[in-house]
Parts: sequence; C-alpha cells; structure tokens
Amino acid sequence: MMRSELELDVRYYETDQMGIVHHSNYVRYFECGRSDMMQKAGLPIEVIEAAGVMLPVVSVECHYKTPAKMGDRVRIVSMIEKVPMAKLVVNSEIYNQDNVLLCTGTVVLGFIDSVTRHPVRCPESLASVIEKNME
Repeated sequence: MMRSELELDVRYYETDQMGIVHHSNYVRYFECGRSDMMQKAGLPIEVIEAAGVMLPVVSVECHYKTPAKMGDRVRIVSMIEKVPMAKLVVNSEIYNQDNVLLCTGTVVLGFIDSVTRHPVRCPESLASVIEKNME
C-alpha cells in the first residue's frame, strides 16, 4: 500500500456559523491529501498533465463520523492499495488532533488523453511511482 499523511489547520472560511466544518470541505481535504502524496512521491499531478494525461474524478464516496471544528488540526491519511491500470482508487481517512476519526472516503479517478479526451491506461510513469512506493 502507498500511504501518505498531511496535516492542515481548519480555516475559518471552511466552517459554518456554528464553527463546524462544512461537509463539502472533506472532499477538498481528500484532494489536498492526494496531491500532497503525489508531490512527496516525486510525481506531482501537474507533471502527469504536462505529459498529456488528465485525471478526472469519476466518483467520490464520503462517510462522516464526527465533525471537525474551528481550531482543529486535521490529519489526512491517503492510501493507494494497488497499482492502477484503468482507474486510480485513493482511500482517505481524516482524523483530528486527538486522533478521533472524522471521516472516511474513496475517490476514483480515470485517465484521459488531454487532447482527444478519450480514456487511456494509467501512464507508466505513475504506475511505476506507485509501485515503487508500495509498503
């Protein structure tokens, strides 16, 4: 499994009037974790896109456990369990500073040619980086 962690402070604009993080922001946290994982692995999304492959989101699943609040520091754990072929599946868990599980989720990304917009296989550069970083 390829695994990465990122910590972020909850920002005021992410919360509602009660100081609770709005549910839509967890999907943004998933993206922050996913982007950070690829950056740390040495293959940022921008490099993949510059090579002519885009990664559109195919589906997002999110299961809320307990809310994050203003002043919390969240830890986003991003995990890839297998080397992708036609789609990239990234599982995420989000915890607060007390290690309380706030949310779990899965994001599925496809691969398309940036010119034709037709589906393509996972770029070899991405597959090899993921394979190299499997624990």
